[in-house]
Amino acid sequence: MSRPETRYAYNGGVALAYQVVGARGPDLLFAPGSFTHVEHLWEEPQVARFLTRLAAFSRLVVMDPRGLGLSDRMTEPPSMDERVGDLLAVLDAAGAEQATLFGNADTGPPCIAAAVHHPDRVSGLILLGSYAMAGWSDDNSMGWGEEAWQQFVSTVRQSWGSTDAFERSAPSVRDDPEFRQWQATLQRLGASPSAAILLGQMTRATDVRELLPRVGVPTLVMHRAGDRVNSIEHGHYLTEHIPGARWVELPGEDFVIWAGDTDAIADEIEEFLTGSRSGAEPTRVVATVMFTDIVDSTSRARLLGDRAWADLLEAHNQRVRVALRRFGGREIDTAGDGFLASFTSPTMAIRSARAAIESVGEIGVDIRVGIHTGECELVGDKIRGVAVHVGARVAAKAVAGEILVSQTVRDLVAGTPIEFEDRGEHELKGVAGAWRLFAVR
Repeated sequence: MSRPETRYAYNGGVALAYQVVGARGPDLLFAPGSFTHVEHLWEEPQVARFLTRLAAFSRLVVMDPRGLGLSDRMTEPPSMDERVGDLLAVLDAAGAEQATLFGNADTGPPCIAAAVHHPDRVSGLILLGSYAMAGWSDDNSMGWGEEAWQQFVSTVRQSWGSTDAFERSAPSVRDDPEFRQWQATLQRLGASPSAAILLGQMTRATDVRELLPRVGVPTLVMHRAGDRVNSIEHGHYLTEHIPGARWVELPGEDFVIWAGDTDAIADEIEEFLTGSRSGAEPTRVVATVMFTDIVDSTSRARLLGDRAWADLLEAHNQRVRVALRRFGGREIDTAGDGFLASFTSPTMAIRSARAAIESVGEIGVDIRVGIHTGECELVGDKIRGVAVHVGARVAAKAVAGEILVSQTVRDLVAGTPIEFEDRGEHELKGVAGAWRLFAVR
């Protein structure tokens, strides 16, 4: 998908950046919490895929809340009325008379307030990793106390915008340096340290508990089970006090919405908005399959010995999985020293292959990669068919450090910066005909 245009809505004198993605389905206004930047979001493949997935079944409006990203910065914490006004201003600018509001973490409370005070503009409410009251009190032991607040301020001042601050908020990406770097950049672009502390002050002062029984729109509450920043008890509280709220407990420990399994989030939102899930894949699909294989693995294993080889193989597997996840690959099978993965895009498969070759090369492992695009049959979590066999045979023709692709892949990525060298026609074992293969430069 091409990058959407960034536009501005105005609430009084405050400029609010937003984008409109997709054109079909109900309007969905998404206000990412914590920190964000509507243009940098698209730089991370997993995030871009999540937003594209939402836009496939909705007219998605994504905004930078006041104080974040490309929206105007704050000099003091805004009132709840001002935050609600921001949401409505974006809806007006985007031409949405009524929309479902999707709030994450600190953007959940203003979405709740908007649903209560402007039910004519809000058709539904989605809350992810959010809360009704963030600060500690005698009747809210889940909230931030003074010690937690001082720790937050210290962490922001010492490591805001670095790759060091993810152990607690996004543990699933601790071993993914590319994602950590993207996330660190998102922090720096999204808010300065002072702005982050100001946003924290706003968060501590938030309390919409008295509004919860007055929510009269369909509501979906989701929370990751092991969220290390906003505990799951916050989600339980929202569900228990919002009439008719639907509760979904998601696996994982990440507070950061972009880390972890975003497909599960998209599945729940799609069902909430449309009543069905298109995420359930059809019996046959066109997919790009990628095979990887360690070169000379048998002799390498004999040379290293069982224990050292097992350690090296585990390190290889971990690095390949990071490369797959980063570019939207789905691991289908791991047999011995190789991987079979599927992608929805041949370009993403090639980028993933490049990342995998470079990453495992850092630990002294050479792999070869074969990629082909064709129709596959889905059987549970597995894929099969001629396209899979072709992909395996293409990989077998590659040499160490090489990405070899079929002509189908070469033709599909025409017009991109990816360049190829013609490797001529080959007979592929068990597959009829001659196949022209190309190596990625």
